[in-house]
Amino acid sequence: MPRTKVLIIDDSALMRQVLVDILKKDPGIEVVGTAPDPYIAWDKIKSLKPDVLTLDVEMPRMDGLSFLEKLMAANPLPVVMVSSLTEKSCETTFRALELGAVDFVTKPQIDVRTGTIELAAVLVEKVKSATGARFRTRRAPPRPAVAVARPVSNGSALVKSTQKVIAIGASTGGTEAVLEVLTALPADSPGVVVVLHMPPGFTASFASRLDRACAIRVKEARDGDRILDGHALIAPGGLHMSVRRSGASYSVVTSAEDPVNRHRPSVDVLFRSCASYLGANALGVILTGMGNDGAQGLVEMRKAGAATIAQDESTCVVFGMPKEAIALGGADEVLPLERIAPRMLHLIRKS
Repeated sequence: MPRTKVLIIDDSALMRQVLVDILKKDPGIEVVGTAPDPYIAWDKIKSLKPDVLTLDVEMPRMDGLSFLEKLMAANPLPVVMVSSLTEKSCETTFRALELGAVDFVTKPQIDVRTGTIELAAVLVEKVKSATGARFRTRRAPPRPAVAVARPVSNGSALVKSTQKVIAIGASTGGTEAVLEVLTALPADSPGVVVVLHMPPGFTASFASRLDRACAIRVKEARDGDRILDGHALIAPGGLHMSVRRSGASYSVVTSAEDPVNRHRPSVDVLFRSCASYLGANALGVILTGMGNDGAQGLVEMRKAGAATIAQDESTCVVFGMPKEAIALGGADEVLPLERIAPRMLHLIRKS
């Protein structure tokens, strides 16, 4: 079986060497070269013909975003961004995902060599997964659905407790997929809970980005938050999120319990809690992502009476999680991404 050929682009000599040391240990990966900036990278891409690039977000001479935009226009290749955990880097990383980057990993904040080695399994998995990633044509930025005015804040007595809950899980390619689904929802949509495989520090920035684009309100979840009509809660990076019922209302619980399927937050944790506490009052949706997290949980939701949807292969960046859910019999319907939001609304309103 051919090995995945990787070119590492980073202005830090130490980081280049750390990434080389991690990736070359995997027998399925061949590091064909490194480059300290995009200009040198251009020449090496032509001569070395890599399958995947790792790309630093912030670099001299040409920043990562400018290089990525030119690359996707001239010679699209799967790219895994290597990002620092700063507010600027978070925004830049999400912009990179919009431009076509497959995924990202975060640089350690203190001890670069030791910290990055701790992320070795994640880095290797994301690089390998990127090899078979699909590129989706970039659409114009979506406009918020505006059926009615945006809901008032959580503190108002006018906010309604949701009677139905939409639960969404995603991983690789999921930031753009979730954006497309949530921007299609009207402001009076049933409450939404979302789990994405993201590290701490990125989910708050992602929720703010969604909130600016959507007709519904979107925020990073906090323990005890109620699930409300016209609102979406994003599981915080590094914490599981599950749902609970209290009388006539629903809320979320966050916890730092052990990872499930190697993830925290885990989609299975959310979906299983929906099966236990919501039953037919929930709708489960599994979107693009590598691995199998959420597949068994979607099965449990369906058995509990919830309607379930999986994203189809043609529109997934990585057809991993939906594929596993479909194989286990967890999906009532398999739909392309653009049809998921309208179908969600139809199913939840007729139930």
